[in-house]
Amino acid sequence: MRVQLRIVAGSLRGRKLNCDVHEDLRPTPQKVREALFSILGHAVPARAFFDVFAGTGAIGLEAISRGASEAVFVERDPRLADAIERYLRDFRVADRGRLLRADVYRWIDRWRPPKVAINVFVSPPFEDYENRLEAMQSLVTGLENKIADGSVLVLQGEPGPSFDKLLEGHEWDLRKYGRNLLAIWVKGEDALQSEAPPISTDEIKDEEE
Repeated sequence: MRVQLRIVAGSLRGRKLNCDVHEDLRPTPQKVREALFSILGHAVPARAFFDVFAGTGAIGLEAISRGASEAVFVERDPRLADAIERYLRDFRVADRGRLLRADVYRWIDRWRPPKVAINVFVSPPFEDYENRLEAMQSLVTGLENKIADGSVLVLQGEPGPSFDKLLEGHEWDLRKYGRNLLAIWVKGEDALQSEAPPISTDEIKDEEE
């Protein structure tokens, strides 16, 4: 199914991305993107933003639109990667976007992140939480260990036992929007400062349907 995604706010507000939705590509819904950037707030401008499993690139492009110093897109699918490069050119923000054509599970082993606080958004194919749980655990652990204090790590997925396993060891701020769950962790802090308090996996509620 062919759909259009719209940049919600910032310098690229209203720009549209065209993509085909299928089992392996489920773009983050607009209401979830809006919620994500509302939660991140002032943590976006002037920071580098890493869009891991970038897919359509909508999250990273939204970050650029809202003032991120740079967006790094990690995507191995050639067609999706080509589209991201095209959007960066067409929207005239190629100087603030960098595409890494790589398998995320291999990329994390050699990644050397900035030594300052950054934002990292991770949204794999949801089936990876079940079928590649061990690889996902290694990925999340690698990100947690490598990012600098003050960095924000966000996982997007669906509620379930496999997703819960990835959250062990830290206190995550959990937000549920329909079938989408955002888990947010700030390294070196108890929780990201936002309007709503963090909730546990035992009391997840829909904040927006």
